[in-house]
Amino acid sequence: MIVSASYRTDIPAFYGRWFMTRLDAGFVRTFNPYGGQKHDVALGRDDVDGFVFWTRNADPFMAALREIHRRGYPFVVQFTVTGYPKPLERSVIDAGRAIGQMRAIAAAFGPHAVVWRYDPIVVSDLTPPAWHFGNFAVLARTLTGSVDEVVVSFVEVYRKTKRNLDSAARASGFAWHCLEPDAKCRLIASLVELARAHGMRLSLCTQPTFVVDGAEAARCIDTARLSAVAGYEIVAQTKGNRPGCFCAESRDIGAYDTCPHGCVYCYAVNSRAATLRNHAAHDPASAFLIERPG
Repeated sequence: MIVSASYRTDIPAFYGRWFMTRLDAGFVRTFNPYGGQKHDVALGRDDVDGFVFWTRNADPFMAALREIHRRGYPFVVQFTVTGYPKPLERSVIDAGRAIGQMRAIAAAFGPHAVVWRYDPIVVSDLTPPAWHFGNFAVLARTLTGSVDEVVVSFVEVYRKTKRNLDSAARASGFAWHCLEPDAKCRLIASLVELARAHGMRLSLCTQPTFVVDGAEAARCIDTARLSAVAGYEIVAQTKGNRPGCFCAESRDIGAYDTCPHGCVYCYAVNSRAATLRNHAAHDPASAFLIERPG
């Protein structure tokens, strides 16, 4: 079993102590975010084929990564660095600091251990397509030699996402919009060339409509990458979370409305106020990341 930690929240940045306590205990308890059913997920070495960590700030988790590596668990870090203006990302660390962490992970654990995520792509008055081209170019140049893949996607406008983006736009005086499909493909094609120039392949997360020449569908939970890290074959069936997802089957141990980074486009946050309450209520000694979300 592959364990995802977590596309619902940033465990490395905010909940690393809890994760290591659960690793020592050999299990974690989760609840279904839709039905509320509770489940135990075994975390023993014989139970876990590998971990996929999702983060925007790995610094609080670096000692944990070294210990996880020492215990023989293969892992991949999906590391998001976008460098967006503050109205879109309230409290993430600056891009230069994040890139330094990515380079440190690659140096310590090998070139397959970290993947750059430039997603989601949000188009606004602050971040028009030309801005994305220039911003991506700078980030890619700085990451040359440290990563071999960059995952991109355009923001998915769920009802909660629209509400949060609209609120941020009113508060900060900008407008956001969705590009037409042809414009999205043109932007992806330009990013493909930039990625290639810096030794990276570009993949798209769950948006096959915009896969252009030179790009491919992303596999964020990727058995081939985990196998390269482990040095032996890891096998799991393809079982995506939504249409167009080609991830391998995994169990996610995070919870929605628990990440306080404050990214206004985030699909995993419905309410900023609830998120801050949940984060404050977190008990590192609990088997659950958060016992009573609200």
